[in-house]
Amino acid sequence: MSRIHHYQTTTTWTGNLGSGTSEYKAYSRNHEITGPKKAAAIQGSSDALFRGDPARYSPEDLLVGALSACHMLWVLHLCVAAGIVVTDYSDEAAGEMVEHADGSGEFTSVTLNPRMTITDESRIEDALAVHHKAHEVCFVARSVNFQVMHKPVVVAGFHPNVGA
Repeated sequence: MSRIHHYQTTTTWTGNLGSGTSEYKAYSRNHEITGPKKAAAIQGSSDALFRGDPARYSPEDLLVGALSACHMLWVLHLCVAAGIVVTDYSDEAAGEMVEHADGSGEFTSVTLNPRMTITDESRIEDALAVHHKAHEVCFVARSVNFQVMHKPVVVAGFHPNVGA
């Protein structure tokens, strides 16, 4: 039986510089994204190429981040289920978007580059296989219409933050 989950956010434009959208250059693309019972707002803007604030997250950044986070959470879950102890995980994810002459565009790919440390060197191949399974079940990756690739690196060793 399938279950339906619901998610809610509120996006509020904070970029009225005094004259609203009276001109293309008269307003900021800044906004905040909030959600019920969330700790803090996400400070958003458009990409700097589209007159956005480069210090804020763009929708494109958030899409790449959502894919990366979903993959990571599935990897961690599947590692627990497989008895693989992960002590460190990071991902330098990168997305590619094509912009068309009419201003429209779409993502053509996202590559996840997760690097994780596990405690048992004999489980490296198992940990690499977990990434393939995580890709198959990640909710976000299953929802997009472009290729999501992953190039995991798994190493064994002690991580200084574990057991401290």
